[in-house]
Amino acid sequence: MARAGGPFLVIVAGEPSGDVIGARLMAALKDLTGGAARFTGVGGERMMAEGLIPLFPMADLSVMGISAVLERLPLLLRRLHQAVDATVRLRPDALVTIDSPGFSFRLARRVGGAGLARIHYVAPTVWAWRPGRAARIARFLDHLLLLFPFEKPYFDTVGLGATYVGHPVIEEPIAGADGVTLRRRLGIPDAAMVLAVLPGSRADEVRRHMPVFAATAARLAALWPDLQVVLPTVGAVAGAVRHHAAAWPVPVHVVEGAADRHAAFAASRAALAASGSVTLELAAAGLPGVVAYRTSFVTATIARRLVRIPWAGLVNILAEAEAMPEFLQERCTPANLSDAVAPLLRGGPEHGAQTTAMAAVMARLRAVPETPSRAAARAVLDVLARRGVVSPLTPPPQ
Repeated sequence: MARAGGPFLVIVAGEPSGDVIGARLMAALKDLTGGAARFTGVGGERMMAEGLIPLFPMADLSVMGISAVLERLPLLLRRLHQAVDATVRLRPDALVTIDSPGFSFRLARRVGGAGLARIHYVAPTVWAWRPGRAARIARFLDHLLLLFPFEKPYFDTVGLGATYVGHPVIEEPIAGADGVTLRRRLGIPDAAMVLAVLPGSRADEVRRHMPVFAATAARLAALWPDLQVVLPTVGAVAGAVRHHAAAWPVPVHVVEGAADRHAAFAASRAALAASGSVTLELAAAGLPGVVAYRTSFVTATIARRLVRIPWAGLVNILAEAEAMPEFLQERCTPANLSDAVAPLLRGGPEHGAQTTAMAAVMARLRAVPETPSRAAARAVLDVLARRGVVSPLTPPPQ
């Protein structure tokens, strides 16, 4: 029997990209339930704007890498206990966790006796490393929401229900952004060469990447004296980014918010980006770039022993080739990065080859019948319908 008043969900996101995904999922759930869905959990500004009642700040969970996690372990454990206690006490119809598997999976395991549906959005990368995780998470999850079309067989084989919903990047209004207006507002001359720099959305990523990116910009400025940098960031690390950027040897314009982020792509000739979902944003914008990443020695050593694929960037993984040059760990140096970025700034054949590869990747991701957030919301409600919490939905248009 369907719950009177609509479904009640605990939704937990641990970082800014999860906040975007969560907010869109919440909006779609409200639309499909006529505004009856209710939410509490963990999220950022966008999820709270959609009606999330927060349990604690999302920034407390936004860490990556073994060293960073160990530094904040006491706080993370307190937040885990808090989330478990709240979920058990509030008795929601479902727990929906978004990415951040280190926290999300511990939470899902610990609320297993509460009788709720446990759904995870953004599958672990079992296709890249530790494929045995698929069977392990099947023991404590009821359903997975997948971003990539090639992921489903990995979970079908272990009996875990999974729905391919599409990557959230295809919902972003990236391609039509107004770079001209942003350049004028920031006082960037029309003839200036502009490089978009994206150091990451976590504090440890900013700390590791900003110095090497600054040195890279200095080398590029020797080739383009009019070089200016537009640096999109997010609120959680904006202060640290501005602090580092103040000492850069080239003009740097730090911008926040999705609109200015997308406009920064449109205003730039090329990008230098920390590996992550931002590479797909660059593909959606048609902006060629170079992928870089540094993490701790311990994290890198473990990753090298476990990772089974040759690329880190999502564009390269989907293209099954190094469409975007990658420089990780000891290869992430100002000399290597500047040598790879320079041909893209010149607009040579490397620029055209990369935009072609990006277009092919985006065409593959767009082959879904409805938006990812709506498909994800429909999948969540389908799980709840099978449990009798909500009435079955009309099938989506094909």
